[in-house]
Amino acid sequence: MQKLNIGIVGGAGYTGGELVRVLLHHTHVDIKFVHSSSSAGQLISSVHTDLVGDTDLVFTNSLQDTIDVLFLCLGHGESVKFLASNTIAPTIKIIDLSQDFRLTSTAKQGDRNFVYGLPELNKAAIQSAHNIANPGCFATAIQLGLLPLAAKGLLKDVYTTGITGSTGAGQGLSNTGHFSWRANNIQPYKTLAHQHLEEIKQSLHQLQGNTNTLVHFVPWRGDFTRGIFVSSIVETSLSLAELNKLYTEFYSGHPFTHVSLSPIDLKQVVNTNKCLMHIEQKENKIVIHTAIDNLLKGAVGQAVQNMNLMMGLEETAGIQFKASNF
Repeated sequence: MQKLNIGIVGGAGYTGGELVRVLLHHTHVDIKFVHSSSSAGQLISSVHTDLVGDTDLVFTNSLQDTIDVLFLCLGHGESVKFLASNTIAPTIKIIDLSQDFRLTSTAKQGDRNFVYGLPELNKAAIQSAHNIANPGCFATAIQLGLLPLAAKGLLKDVYTTGITGSTGAGQGLSNTGHFSWRANNIQPYKTLAHQHLEEIKQSLHQLQGNTNTLVHFVPWRGDFTRGIFVSSIVETSLSLAELNKLYTEFYSGHPFTHVSLSPIDLKQVVNTNKCLMHIEQKENKIVIHTAIDNLLKGAVGQAVQNMNLMMGLEETAGIQFKASNF
C-alpha cells in the first residue's frame, strides 16, 4: 500500500509533539512537513527533545499541497482563522484538534463540513468523512461513560467530576501550570461551565433524542502530567449485571474502549489510546468511572484513529501502545 502523506500545523505544542511521536512509528504514513510559526527553521527534536535520534525533520512556516491529510493542532479559535487565511486544496482531508468545528452550529467552514470524530458514536460517518472535528479530552471520557445508557433512552441527570493532568492546559505558561503551584495540589475550575459540556449534550441528544437530561460537571486540575479520570453518577433501575452486559455489548466493536469488572486506575491507560471503564452500584444509583490519556485517546491517538478510519486503514494501526504498571 502506498503511504499517506501527512502535514501537521501547530507542531510545537504538546499535541503537535505527541502527534509527531505517534506518526513517526505509523508504518502507513510519511510526515511531509510540520508547520510552526514560532519555531520555523529549528529541528523538531530541539523543541521535543525526546525525539533526538528519531527524526531530522525541521519546523517550517510554509505549507505543501502534496499531502493527503492535514492535522490542525492549533489552539481553540485558531483553526477557523487558519482555514480562513490559507487555501487548502479541496482534495486534502483535515482533522482538527481544536473545539472550533465540534458543534453542528459551527461544523461548516466554507465548502468544508466537519464530522464529529468520536468513533464509538460516529464510526460510519467518520469512514466516509472528508473533515473531522476531533472531540475534547474531557468530553471523550465523559461521553464514553454515558453513551450506552443514552442509546437505550435510559439516561437521567448526570453528576460528574473529573481530574486532568497539567498537559491538558497546553504548553503555555500560566499561574496554575507552574510546577511549584501544581505539585501536591488540586483545584476545581470552570465549575458547571466547562466548554466541553455543549459537545457532550449534542452527542447525548443524538442518541437519546430530545431530552431534558443535564450534565452537571466539576472538573479538577491534578498534580500529574497526563491522564483523565472521570466519575459520573446517575440513577437507574438496571442491575449491575445488566449494566455490565449493556456496556460490554455496546463497545464490542470498538477496539480501544473496554469495560472492566475490577476497579480501574489512571496508570492503566497512560501512554495508550484506551478508555477503560468500571461501574459501581449502590441501590438505584451507579457510578461510572472512566479513564483515558488526555493526549492520546483524548486528542492525538483518537485523531490518528479517525485518520485510519477515514483512509481505509485498520482502526488500530499505529496506536497499539501498552502502558507500564509503574
